[in-house]
Amino acid sequence: MELGLGAIRELDDERLQFARQLGVRNIIANTLDIPGDGYYDFRALLMMRTRVEEAGLRLYAIENIPDHHYDKVMIGAPGRDEQIENVCKTVRNMGSAGIPVLGYHFMPLSVWRTEHSPRGRGGARVTIYDHALAQNAPITDVGEIDDDAMWANLTYFLKAVAPVAEAAGVRLALHPDDPPVPKIAGVARIIRSIDAYDRVMALVDSPSNAIEFCQGTVSEMIGTAEDVYAAIRHFCSQKKIAYVHFRNVDHPGPSFAETFIDEGYVDMLEAIRAYRDAAFDGVFIVDHTPGVVGDTPWGHRGRAYGIGYLKALLRCANEGC
Repeated sequence: MELGLGAIRELDDERLQFARQLGVRNIIANTLDIPGDGYYDFRALLMMRTRVEEAGLRLYAIENIPDHHYDKVMIGAPGRDEQIENVCKTVRNMGSAGIPVLGYHFMPLSVWRTEHSPRGRGGARVTIYDHALAQNAPITDVGEIDDDAMWANLTYFLKAVAPVAEAAGVRLALHPDDPPVPKIAGVARIIRSIDAYDRVMALVDSPSNAIEFCQGTVSEMIGTAEDVYAAIRHFCSQKKIAYVHFRNVDHPGPSFAETFIDEGYVDMLEAIRAYRDAAFDGVFIVDHTPGVVGDTPWGHRGRAYGIGYLKALLRCANEGC
């Protein structure tokens, strides 16, 4: 089990140095603005990987391609086949460039929150989702899409892309819907349960069909901390987790607030023990972090706190605590 630093949209020297200072080896880049006409160019990917390696680090994954690279795929619109071919180009180029994991989501309306305010511990700014405020959201330009249509769209995508990813040596890691509620603004959010993840893994039998295990979102979708630990063991035992978003929330959904890593309803040491006991050998990132006093817009202080806490948990688990 190793540490990673994520939420990096620009791989500049400052963030690479920050990772080194924290003792983090793995970088997970996020929705990078790099050359390519609807896909990520091989040379740009290779230069990005070598830049990370020159800093003494490893480029473990790219999390998310721009939505406009596959928005028609998610909603089943004309032009999706052309977008799928471009996604396949990105995957092939990643494999050729030696970048082993592509994290992705299947949320046409992306992540939703209803508030970002200083309601966390000590006045820290945290994100909050209140389903009562969002459940009557008006229909957007995307229109209405029900569960059956969204499942059909995801199946169409995976059956086309997963074999390409397997041939390229790249794992596709699917993030759950956040928040994991049935629908928002008329659009179904299908990756909202453990059963849904099981269904996705059964769609294509391939090591490249994997999970970006957002523990925070899983904590939003199921009822008890014991259920969270069981989900960790369930997917780790199948070798389906490519990497982990390690964060906490105050209680299960449909409404919730994100918290500091050490104060949510899930005991994070018990969670780490579950990963260890199920022989997980991937990467953890701290994902969203509360905004603390004097922090930067990117959240250097909050991320440093979360990574330090996670680093201690990993040492404790690895030493048998």
